[in-house]
Amino acid sequence: MNPLKRSDKASQNGGQVKKEGKSTFRKINDWLHLWLGLISGIIVFIVCITGCIWVFNDEITWLIEPESRAEKEEIPVLTPSVIRAIAADKFPGQKVTYANLQQGRAVNVGVGEYDAAVHYTLLMNPYTGEIQATKKHLKDEQDFFRWILDGHRFLWFPWEIGRPIVNYGTMVFVVLLITGLIWWYPKKWTQSTRDKSFKIKWNGTWKRINLDLHNVLGFYSLLFLLAIALTGMVYGIEWYSNGLYWVTSGGEAEPEWKETTSDSLQNGKFYSSAEALDAAWAKVVAENPSTTGFYYGFPDTTDAKSAISFTVYPTAGQYFNTISYNFDRHTLKKLGRNEIYDKPFAQASFAGKLRRMNYDIHVGSILGFPGKVLAFLSALIGASLPVTGFIVWWNRKGFGKKKKSPKKAVSKSESVEVTQDKKPLFRPKVVAANPAQIRNDHS
Repeated sequence: MNPLKRSDKASQNGGQVKKEGKSTFRKINDWLHLWLGLISGIIVFIVCITGCIWVFNDEITWLIEPESRAEKEEIPVLTPSVIRAIAADKFPGQKVTYANLQQGRAVNVGVGEYDAAVHYTLLMNPYTGEIQATKKHLKDEQDFFRWILDGHRFLWFPWEIGRPIVNYGTMVFVVLLITGLIWWYPKKWTQSTRDKSFKIKWNGTWKRINLDLHNVLGFYSLLFLLAIALTGMVYGIEWYSNGLYWVTSGGEAEPEWKETTSDSLQNGKFYSSAEALDAAWAKVVAENPSTTGFYYGFPDTTDAKSAISFTVYPTAGQYFNTISYNFDRHTLKKLGRNEIYDKPFAQASFAGKLRRMNYDIHVGSILGFPGKVLAFLSALIGASLPVTGFIVWWNRKGFGKKKKSPKKAVSKSESVEVTQDKKPLFRPKVVAANPAQIRNDHS
């Protein structure tokens, strides 16, 4: 650029060169990112930090509760009827509702209705039937991880209040991630902008480090946080869940969950309650010989219409490839409950596979333990973004800074008088010149 032309333009603009401003789109984007972030910050922080803790709830429980462990042995595990009988013998008159069997762990057996004044969980050795621990639960009582989950799902508010706040707060978070990416994206890719966009300047000022933590970590965790947020919305926003299935299935409606009931007219004709339970379990095991765990849904013995249900866990710590089995407890006829989950994962449609992977994507277990680590770190970064973003806004607004008192304007006449009144700090010594001496010095 010709410097003369630059100076001419500067003189025409009052001595200043006009800088190129932001586009209207950028201004709207930045405004949305700022104010949506300020409004939803506390929601995002709580949901992310609780999700971060929940990711490793199974691993933490296994570490801090030795009674929940059971070493794997090369002998058959107890049949469902035996597990139910042991629990019923310990608590006569109470309903045994479920049992959860995982390799390397004690069987968790539920006794009593969940919403009753008191119910229990037994930790039972799956090979010997020994009761390793008994946990008593009062109504509305919570353990640590249940408390964490409640915060994650509805912020510890009443369900009808907290749940919509979390659901639509998560949707706002998705918008924040997208607008944040647009804000982050440099106008020009230079060495300087690349360093600012991809590196944290650890030797910079604390303000610069905070800004880098917000921008750089936000960029690196973007895709993971989007995956976590979008899968989380499936559980809370019905229209979004149905719409996602409709789009991914090519216009089909998501299958509904059916209520499974046994034919009460066949009661007592073929099997006793214990025989039916073990026979159904034998069928499930025959089809899944290498499975790593089961969930038993025991039928209510006082209700002739109650059915038997099993869930098979082929891979430890993952849920996308589970298979659901439901049986008439009088005839052992197989009952369908939901076509997405009533078949092996490989046989499901694309939309069905995506829906079955939803929870594992949400907590990172779709990639095994490394995926859970990624989910943990991403959620931790997600919790930090409202904090670092708020600090960036606070610093830019200048809150907390001492305002400098404005300097008093001084006129030229006053400045002259002040200058004349002030004595100089030193006065040079004046010596009269001697013409003779000058001539002698130069001779």
